[in-house]
Amino acid sequence: MAETMLTTRQKYILNVINQSEGLLREKIQEKTSKLYPVSKPTVIRDLNVLLIKKLVSVTGRARATMYFPKAQSPLLREFDLESYFSDDPDNRIGARESFDFEIFRNLHDLLTQEEVNILERAALSFGEKTTRLSPDLLKRELERFVIELSWKSSKIEGNTYTLLETESLIKEQKEAAGKSRDEAVMILNHKTAFEEILKAKNDFKTISVSVINQLHNILTKGLGVSSGIRKQAVGITGTTYHPLDNEYQTKEVLEKMISVVNRSKSPFEKALIVHFMIPYIQPYADGNKRTARMLTNAILLAYDLYPLSYRNVDEDKFKKVLILFYERESIYEIKKLFIEQVKFANETYFR
Repeated sequence: MAETMLTTRQKYILNVINQSEGLLREKIQEKTSKLYPVSKPTVIRDLNVLLIKKLVSVTGRARATMYFPKAQSPLLREFDLESYFSDDPDNRIGARESFDFEIFRNLHDLLTQEEVNILERAALSFGEKTTRLSPDLLKRELERFVIELSWKSSKIEGNTYTLLETESLIKEQKEAAGKSRDEAVMILNHKTAFEEILKAKNDFKTISVSVINQLHNILTKGLGVSSGIRKQAVGITGTTYHPLDNEYQTKEVLEKMISVVNRSKSPFEKALIVHFMIPYIQPYADGNKRTARMLTNAILLAYDLYPLSYRNVDEDKFKKVLILFYERESIYEIKKLFIEQVKFANETYFR
């Protein structure tokens, strides 16, 4: 993609512009100079590169020249992860610290036609592919998928079980030496949750607070996590963003998200929205990202699409793309990760 050909400084300038609603060239130079001492001609050259690559837009002339993000919706604006996370959380100037109630206005048309084409080319019919497999092979493939999903989803949450230890736990009920009971429970809860989703996948074509609560309860059973919408504030490691701390507001925005998802005509967009909005809302005291990943899979299966195992996801990158969304409302990197995982699942499982 075009952004990979940019220099580190140009990526930083792109981030500066995408964090704004339009900036004068002088202001861009001022902000850039805090990290990269640059002259006016150098900034002009860098801005021209961004214009040539059609990564920004421009109005005005000479000193009145103003540069704007290419995408009007903040959700679709492009950020470079490496440049963004070069600053510590408290030094990220302008990072959002609280929930944005206006975000629902932008939760539509999230996938470009090119992205939709990529997803549709990659997508296979889950029902058709699995019915073609012999019962023994289907059982083995489902078991492999569940092991890899349970392992990686748990690992994202800090679980220290290896893939082989997860296999032994799920296939032989053998807990790993030196690991906590909670780690084993977390993994086994993933297995149970996926089995329940598979049995009742049609229930997820239309989602509700009750359906999501039930899924969360399965994933957190036996882990000392309170059920239902949380009644207390929560913090998120690595960011200054704080979710809502009012139980009734939290339930209200969760219901708004559900309404948006149920109105969407695209199963991929439905799955994508829950993938990033549940962690953003943080409706539960714990287990939000796990619930989001499993609900993503439930929606995909409801529409006869392959579920995602996240097996080859980098855990740190997974967390960073969510933090970038919390602070900048950009889903640019989240979409890339989501599309990569759809392609990976369809190329890897139930073949």
